[in-house]
Amino acid sequence: MGFIKKTFITGIIVAVAAVGAFTWWSKQPITTGEAVIPFTVLPGSGVGVASQQIAAAGVPVNPFLFSMLARVTQKASRIKAGSYELKPNTTPRRLVDQLVRGEFAQESLTIIEGWTFRQMRAAIAANKGLKHETADLSDQELMAKIDADFKAPEGLFFPDTYLFAKGSPDMHIYKQAHAAMLAKLNSAWEKRDPSLPYASPYQALVMASIVEKETGQKSERTMIAGVFVNRLKMGMLLQTDPTVIYGMGEKYDGKIRKKDLETDTPYNTYTRAGLPPTPIALPGVQSLDAALGPAKTDALYFVSRGDGTSKFSGNLTDHNKAVNQFQR
Repeated sequence: MGFIKKTFITGIIVAVAAVGAFTWWSKQPITTGEAVIPFTVLPGSGVGVASQQIAAAGVPVNPFLFSMLARVTQKASRIKAGSYELKPNTTPRRLVDQLVRGEFAQESLTIIEGWTFRQMRAAIAANKGLKHETADLSDQELMAKIDADFKAPEGLFFPDTYLFAKGSPDMHIYKQAHAAMLAKLNSAWEKRDPSLPYASPYQALVMASIVEKETGQKSERTMIAGVFVNRLKMGMLLQTDPTVIYGMGEKYDGKIRKKDLETDTPYNTYTRAGLPPTPIALPGVQSLDAALGPAKTDALYFVSRGDGTSKFSGNLTDHNKAVNQFQR
């Protein structure tokens, strides 16, 4: 066999072996064990630079081979910038697909039912996974960027757990939570009893926020709503402490006194008739449903039994008896 022919055959064997080794490498786990390695691909990075960034973050992958794999599979131009996590047993081929699909590292933020908007803003500001772009905005400026139809933000964001890609703008959470609240509210509004004393979905939202703050017992929320609806229909004062507390703002020290009940504010339902001007908290779906589907009841009063439940009464005499029994 001539030298040239031997060299040609040897070259073919080496090439086949190289392709085989490359294919084998692309299907082997980059890491094993339990460690998760975070890394970031910066905007504007080509596949070569991205491969260097991945390796520099601690991912034990050969940058040259990895960028070659992306090119060979014709995915080099489709990788997406963002924050990622390399999980155990991920292969180079799977990692390329992860970058192409934009399977970013997931973070979460939980907004609690009954929080005020101030508490929600504090939780968002403290979340390290978000890119904070709204910190310098006032509440009014923030609402102007989210929904020009509403000026006051209280109550207009749905309490839930939100997932997001690490590094997402915090505005995305506000917009998502606001859209979710409007969807829940409008859905409940469409199913409402037309005899309810609400002029708009927003008034129903105000009522839902009061129900949310009045009881932690989910089973009592429709009854609480029924009492307040009865009072609205009769022109009675709502006389609910949570609205007074909200109107006190930072003056509230954990106690509500007689002078607080007598001090007039837009939210004092002992001194002003009807609903307060805005919600007082972020209501959950059960409070929304209760406000728009209250219990059919003759009750006009309720008092805490001291065990988390309430005693409902249809007249003042029975209510006073209940107060003497459970509160005095």
